[in-house]
Amino acid sequence: MDLGETVVETVAPHPAVLDIQLVGSRAEGRETRWSDWDFGVRANDFAALSKALPALLAPLEPLVQQWDRLSTEQCWMLLLRGPVKVDLIFPDEPHDKEGPWQPGPDTLAGIDDHFWDWMVWLRSKEAAGKGELVTAELEKLFGHLLEPLGAEQKPLSIAEAVEAYRGARGRAERRFGRVLSREIEAEVAPALANER
Repeated sequence: MDLGETVVETVAPHPAVLDIQLVGSRAEGRETRWSDWDFGVRANDFAALSKALPALLAPLEPLVQQWDRLSTEQCWMLLLRGPVKVDLIFPDEPHDKEGPWQPGPDTLAGIDDHFWDWMVWLRSKEAAGKGELVTAELEKLFGHLLEPLGAEQKPLSIAEAVEAYRGARGRAERRFGRVLSREIEAEVAPALANER
């Protein structure tokens, strides 16, 4: 069973799910090795389903599960080993984009999750030849995540973003007395470096 079937069969049985199907590049046969697995989901009780998602998807053993802060519709993001990015997109559920991260002892882990998820997504756009989008997203990454952490220069590449993030994260860890796990980084960073 491929991942697309697995996700559908994992989520579809929930009573709030009206429909779930693979969408985007993988559904259309134009994916790269890095492409997200995007699923469109319609629900008759979004609140109940959103509360259930972490437990529903736990069998996939995600490294990261979180809501997309910057989407105009609700999107539950997972990062699996591989690394593989999975998005459950709820087109009927609008979402107001959130402001930049505010670093603190209670937000550093969420920032770390978001950063590595973002890097996998950016790598998929790079692999698809979308250079202008990558440039724009690196600028957005700087304003939303890197600059709040204390980075001083906008990254011009994924590699520069990773380097800037590592330095800024280390300084934040010392400032807040919180050391984050490197499990996600250990899964994502080598793949980013090796898949050029």
